[in-house]
Amino acid sequence: MIPTEVFWCQKCRIPVIIATNERQNSSCPLCGGQISYLSSDLRPVFPEERLLIEIILEKPMQYHKASVWANNNRYYFDGKSFAITSKHYKKFSSEYITEQLKKYRDQNDYSYFDKFIKKFIRANITRLNYIIDEAHIFIRKEAEKFPIESVVVSFSGGKDSTVTADLAVKALSEPSLVHIFGNTTLEFPTTIEYAERFRRNNPKAIFRIALNREQDFMSVCEDIGPPARMMRWCCSMFKTGPITRVLNRYYRDKNILTFYGIRKCESVSRSKYNRVEDDAESVKIQKQKVASPIFYWMDIDIWLYLMGEKVDFNDAYRLGYDRVGCWCCPNNNERAQFLSSIYMPEQFKKWRNFLIHFAKKIGKPDAEVYVDTGKWKARQGGNGIKAAEDVKIRFTNCTVEDHAKIYKLNRPMDGDFLNMLIPFGIVSKELGRKLLNEVIVLDVKSNVPILSVQPFQQADYEYSVKVKTMNVAKHEDLQRMIGYQVRKFNACRKCLKCESLCKFGAISIAGGVYHIDKNKCKRCKMCVTAKYLDGGCLMDKYLKTKED
Repeated sequence: MIPTEVFWCQKCRIPVIIATNERQNSSCPLCGGQISYLSSDLRPVFPEERLLIEIILEKPMQYHKASVWANNNRYYFDGKSFAITSKHYKKFSSEYITEQLKKYRDQNDYSYFDKFIKKFIRANITRLNYIIDEAHIFIRKEAEKFPIESVVVSFSGGKDSTVTADLAVKALSEPSLVHIFGNTTLEFPTTIEYAERFRRNNPKAIFRIALNREQDFMSVCEDIGPPARMMRWCCSMFKTGPITRVLNRYYRDKNILTFYGIRKCESVSRSKYNRVEDDAESVKIQKQKVASPIFYWMDIDIWLYLMGEKVDFNDAYRLGYDRVGCWCCPNNNERAQFLSSIYMPEQFKKWRNFLIHFAKKIGKPDAEVYVDTGKWKARQGGNGIKAAEDVKIRFTNCTVEDHAKIYKLNRPMDGDFLNMLIPFGIVSKELGRKLLNEVIVLDVKSNVPILSVQPFQQADYEYSVKVKTMNVAKHEDLQRMIGYQVRKFNACRKCLKCESLCKFGAISIAGGVYHIDKNKCKRCKMCVTAKYLDGGCLMDKYLKTKED
């Protein structure tokens, strides 16, 4: 897809999307007049957000008749640029702003906004038709490789997934496509409202909700600390994990095609993705091929489609949010936090109070500054957190047997620990020396013993287990993987990452217990390989300290 830029027609007071290879001789498609470069991308500013900006600028209703657009924190009032910085967000209290929003609410209609949007659509109709046709061809090409019952739409309630869902249904002429909504329990109220509205408006769509009912976000935060930019444990626990469970429940061992609303321009990490992904390293949830019809679209393309095709969308965008996910996500920008303080005051105060409490607990000298300046978002590791002890693999080498290590456990060796050994082979209690409570693990192919496991008494270790490797070429490699399983046994917080990783559906959290089904496990060892799961347990990433 050819890159585009956004130009401005001062006469029509609307943005015009121009391909970069056509910018030299371009003019306004409506009036034929001259246009000038405005921005690399753009989004519409709805009347609700426009009034909010006017209030913090102390100019309520001044731009009611203007054509207002934005790109990040730069706003364009009839084409004239103005930057809204952090100082603007701190100028007034949220209570004052809320009071002012109520004061002018009845005057703040959509009459002028709608007029400009209609002209914007007419001026960019060629672009709209092009992106629709290109996306439809892509969707049909990818979907023809799968039976229609194995085609899924990932639905988050955000603008990108909304567009993707609409494109997929129309391209395939199939209103009964499966939509999977990952309710993280941290959704904006408007997202829940929109998801319910979407279901009413699309009665033929098969709508599945993925929800982690076993974990409470705030309780996990208390235990291992709040998520940070580089430590978003919440994604696995409350999104990809529950979605994996839904896929396993309905598709078992079938391969599926999932249409995602991922766009290349959204972030540095997403710019490294491909439009189609199906390898184990790139796909967070196994057994699926991921395809992104809107991969090359810009924000302005998304809004051109939504308004040009008259597609309903999440009302959070009307308030000024440019992204809709978890409302307290550490990746949210300063404007999103500002908006939440106004539109979600109770949740915002509760979250801020928790962050201050946490900052004090880990020894930050000025907890409020640490929180209000956003430094909590850059937190790395488990420094100051008691749970950090659980990810440390403590062991000593056995002095009387070669290739044997004695690992420290935080509770006695039991059936749950032995279950952790299933990826290595056949776990047999019968073959072990009963007086020592020894368990033998056999190689699946040769039936040769490769592990001897037994509870052990070790100085300074309240609980420990001795693991001896035998009849293998690489003893240290096998011991390293054993160490990973020891870490899981000690530190598992039921994050569901392993469930998502296992493409055979062998790993599950049942009754709060990590379980590996010996009949489903293929001993592929992905769950104990650093390439797929660094440190063998996601908690290692979130709780590792500098001394580890």
